This record gives sequence, structure tokens and C-alpha cells, in this order.
Amino acid sequence: MNIIDIGVWRLAAGYLLLAVPLGILLWLRLPLLGQTLTAVARMTLQLLFVGFYLQVIFDLNRLWLTGAWGLVMIGVANLSIARGCRLRPSKLAGGLFLALLGGTLVPLLFLVFVVLEGAAALDAQYLVPLCGMILGNCLQADIIGLRTFYESLRQNEKAYLLSLAQGATLKEALLPFARNACRAALAPTVAKMSTIGLVSLPGMMTGVILGGGNPVTAIKYQIAIMVAIFSGTALTVILAIHLTASNNFTAGGTLDKSLFQAESP
Repeated sequence: MNIIDIGVWRLAAGYLLLAVPLGILLWLRLPLLGQTLTAVARMTLQLLFVGFYLQVIFDLNRLWLTGAWGLVMIGVANLSIARGCRLRPSKLAGGLFLALLGGTLVPLLFLVFVVLEGAAALDAQYLVPLCGMILGNCLQADIIGLRTFYESLRQNEKAYLLSLAQGATLKEALLPFARNACRAALAPTVAKMSTIGLVSLPGMMTGVILGGGNPVTAIKYQIAIMVAIFSGTALTVILAIHLTASNNFTAGGTLDKSLFQAESP
């Protein structure tokens, strides 16, 4: 089965569908028109660049080149998470990068060597999409988890300091905040898993079917990637909290307020 290609002019015609949301923005006079057009332009350019670059990676199929691209993806995600949390990237960068690296590599390598169990799984055709799906979900979860953790600490600093004053260690005093942050970060993935297949047909499954694969094969791939995503998400969130927290508290145990970006006027 061949994939139906989309011609350049037909793809261009697809942009006409934007008339619906843009018309709604204009009708409601929402100040999002410029931001939306910029986002669409960036999306188009970024995807075109990635498409051409991935074609080169797939054609060369060198493990070192695939790994280098994975590190670039993690680096970009690192900055995106820090900005999305409204925290200073310089205060999170090192620990967050290691958290993303560990949370992506562990489920990715498990998929490659245990679930797929084949040398072909080391090809760029498999590694890049799998890494991207795991990392993309980790990105969203980390933004929720880190923002919840540090904002909750800032808003409830008296309760945290009281725990320290009563003899709790730093780890014990931070545990309730880490628990709430992990719950908030993992809840969307749990909700997605509970409705998958009934409410939505996810990307992995749809991609395999559109590529001509058997629906049963597509389902098996989707189950495997959802388990990997959930595992990677849980791992990266707890690692991100642990590795970044070690550098964002003063010697006295108080939260370093320079971690937070200045609020826009």
C-alpha cells in the first residue's frame, strides 16, 4: 500500500482552513492574530527544515549522527521547559538536561533492545521518531511538574520552613511538594492512556496505519510507545525535581528567589 502524497499546491490550499480560527480571532477581537500567524510561519519553516534534515539522517543512517540529533532535541527541550516554567534557564539547565537525557534514554533503549529486539531498530527510521515522541511528552510533563513544584514552594514557604524547624531534613520537607508536582505532571498521561483508542487515535498508531501497516501491528506499537512515554515521563519529572532542587536552595535551606524570572509589567 502506497502513502497518498500531498502535492505542494494542495498543501498550500490546506492553509485556507486557517480562515476559520483567524476569523474567530478577528470577530472576538482577540489580540492573538499576529502571534498566531508567527506561530504558523515558524511551524512551517521548522518542519520543512527538520524534514530535509531527517531525510539526510535517514539516508546516511549513522548512529553517531542520529545520537547527535537526539542531543540537539534534548537541548532545545531543555530551554523550552525552563521558559515554559517561567524559571531562569541558567538555574535549571544542567540538572534538567541530565533528567531529560535519562528519562528519554532509559525507555528508548528498553524499546529498542527488549521490545523491538532487532538490529534494524537502531536505524534512524526508528530511533528518531521514538525519541521524539518520548521527549515531546516529557517536555509537557516537566513544565507542569517543575512549575507546580517551585510555585507551590514559593506560595507555601512558611509551611516548608516550619517542617525544617521541626527537625525535618531537606528531603523530607520537600517530599509533599514533589508528590503534588508529580501527581500534576503525570495526570494528563494517565488520562490519555485511559481513553486512548476510544476518544482518539494517537499519532504512532495513525502513522503506522497510514504507512500501510496492519492495524494490529499499529496497536502493538502504540501500546509499547505509551508504556515507554509514561515510564519516561515519570522518570524525567522526578529526576528534574531532584537534580534542579540541589542547586536552587541556599545553605540555610530556603528557596533561592533568583530562580524565578521577573514578572512582566
